[in-house]
Amino acid sequence: MYQDLSEIKELLDYKYDWYNRTAFIEGDPVSIPHLFNRKEDIEIAGFLTAVISWGQRKTILNNANQLLKIMDFCPYDFVINARDSDFRAFESFKHRTFNGIDCIFFLQSLQQIYLNHGGMENAFKAHGDGIKSSIIHFRSLFFSIPHPSRTLKHLADPAAGASAKRINMFLRWMVRKDDRGVDFGIWNTIKPSQLYCPLDIHTGNVARKLGLITRRQNDWKALEELMVHLKSFDPEDPVKYDFALFGLGIFENF
Repeated sequence: MYQDLSEIKELLDYKYDWYNRTAFIEGDPVSIPHLFNRKEDIEIAGFLTAVISWGQRKTILNNANQLLKIMDFCPYDFVINARDSDFRAFESFKHRTFNGIDCIFFLQSLQQIYLNHGGMENAFKAHGDGIKSSIIHFRSLFFSIPHPSRTLKHLADPAAGASAKRINMFLRWMVRKDDRGVDFGIWNTIKPSQLYCPLDIHTGNVARKLGLITRRQNDWKALEELMVHLKSFDPEDPVKYDFALFGLGIFENF
């Protein structure tokens, strides 16, 4: 269909321009952090929404709103001030396999990150030689307090080969900077050029049809393969093509 990389780049540039618009925010998980203006509220709402972003999008949005409702739509104030009795309000929460036990630990870990480690941005700031190291560092910090063993599976580990789709999506929201109004661009310690694309079934299938991935699994090795091409298309902002790959997959059944 597409004979060379220049034709693929032209297609992806066009689709990026089309899908990176506020008109597509409604119905997307990114709409949840867009309910807020304060940096810390955006971070917490964005992170928790990203964590449960698998399955039907309507269910994701409903459950993310449920989480925030329990916090009186003041996520930062809740996280830094919550006591054990406050956390118990989440015991009945459930999103697929992410249950109340998981949710309470995530909130407790966020609390210790804001109170003891300088907040989310500081916890993710560039470590080692790239975004993979930053995610691994954050994950280690996140589980540095006593935690249920079952909860480990809800924060992907690139060191074990996971593509970390949901974490990379959250990082795109926080780091990418443009004038389109979709991504927030509120973090400065990670550069947009360092970001990796959120690789899921939709982006993976489109990338394979375009010849940007040959590996069959949607794992970190496949993501590395994809990023070689995306960085060649735009070294300063390679993950802008997430809009194109995802849009082609979910809206156009490419």
